[in-house]
Amino acid sequence: MEKVYARTKGIKADMVSGFCPGCMHSTIIKLIGEVLEEMNLLDKAACAVGVGCCGLHMDYITYDYLLAAHGRACAVATGAKRSNPESLVFTYQGDGDLASIGLAETMSAANRGENFSVIFVNNGIYGMTGGQMAPTTLVGMKATTAPKGRDPKEHGYPMHMCEILNQLTAPYYLERTSCNTPANVAKTKAAIKKAFQNQLDGKGFSMVEIVTSCPTNWGLDPLESLAFLEQNMLKEFPLGVIRDKSKEEA
Repeated sequence: MEKVYARTKGIKADMVSGFCPGCMHSTIIKLIGEVLEEMNLLDKAACAVGVGCCGLHMDYITYDYLLAAHGRACAVATGAKRSNPESLVFTYQGDGDLASIGLAETMSAANRGENFSVIFVNNGIYGMTGGQMAPTTLVGMKATTAPKGRDPKEHGYPMHMCEILNQLTAPYYLERTSCNTPANVAKTKAAIKKAFQNQLDGKGFSMVEIVTSCPTNWGLDPLESLAFLEQNMLKEFPLGVIRDKSKEEA
């Protein structure tokens, strides 16, 4: 009988998900492992892991990782890729890590067109550290540091990182996806594979932003958080390709 599905070798065989019910990190980590395995890159990959729930990534994977200080994953990835250009280097970061504490590192790496890939998990809140307001928290959305909800007059507006990076000249590929439906899971996997292939081809900076849920810190059950994502998060952060220079080259 032909095997049509198997556990990716990119995840340790004895590990089960320790993420909260309804969290999409486990799905994304599985997709990354599948892509690396399919591209025969498990022995060449190195992930610069951000702090927070993204940092738990290192507990599950079979490929190499570098644990960066909070917000510094893009800086660490820059050094790793420049010193080991034959490796497949990528970061795995949340919204607080990439867009707040690490905003300078993210912008600088993108502006230089560094030849690595970024996997950006946007769930609109600081997950591990206690549900604080993040750069991508929606207007009116409650957080432990904004108990009455995000007020633009006091806190500013949500940051749209794909669109912000799209103002720079250097980035090669920017796409926003989600894992809320089977179709979008497939699109996310394809986007990750494209970002990795761009790096192998020496095209420069690629980022895949994945809009996800955080049931625990949103104060919702998994199904309610999925509905909130679809009704609110995806309106603020519409899915699609923001930039793909390969189409300009065709």
